[in-house]
Amino acid sequence: MKRNLPLIFITLLAILSPSVAHASTGTVASCSSIARNKSIVKGILLPCLDNKSKVLYQSIKGPVVVNVFGSWCEPCNQEIPHFLELQALHKVAIVGIDVEERNMQAGRDFVLKKKMTWPILFDVTSVTRGIFGLGVPVTWFIDANGKVVYKQIGVITSTAQLKSEVTKYLKVKL
Repeated sequence: MKRNLPLIFITLLAILSPSVAHASTGTVASCSSIARNKSIVKGILLPCLDNKSKVLYQSIKGPVVVNVFGSWCEPCNQEIPHFLELQALHKVAIVGIDVEERNMQAGRDFVLKKKMTWPILFDVTSVTRGIFGLGVPVTWFIDANGKVVYKQIGVITSTAQLKSEVTKYLKVKL
C-alpha cells in the first residue's frame, strides 16, 4: 500500500486540480467561461487562444482581473506566479490578453508551459494598444457593472499586492 501512495496522490491531484489536469491535456482554457454583457455588440473582437471562439472585449463583465502580457516580456513572466496563486483560490475571474506575440501557437505554447488555466484572448494586430497603451504588463480591475475601477500599469510584484488590489477595488473577499 505504501508503494501505491505516490500514485494515488498524483491521480487525486490530477483529478482535483484544474491547472494540473488542464496542463496535461495540452489545451488552453476555453473563453466560454468569460462573463459577458450580451447587450454590448460593438467593440474590439479578439480571438481566444483556444482557437474556438472570439470575445468582444468591451462586453466583458466583472468582477474580473484583466492582465495584458506578452511571453517575450520579462516583467510579465515575473508576475505570472501571482496570477497562478490568485486563480487557485477560485474567487475572482481572470482574463488574459496576449499581445505582440509571433503567432497564436507561440501564445498557446507559452500559456501551457506556464500552466495558465484562465481564458486568454489573443491580440494579433495590437488593436488593444488604443485601450491599454503601449507597454506591458498592464492589469485592469473591472467591477460587476463593467466599469474599470483600477489600472495597474507595470508589474505586480507579489501575490499579497494582487490580492489586496482585488479586495480593495473589486470588493471580493479572498
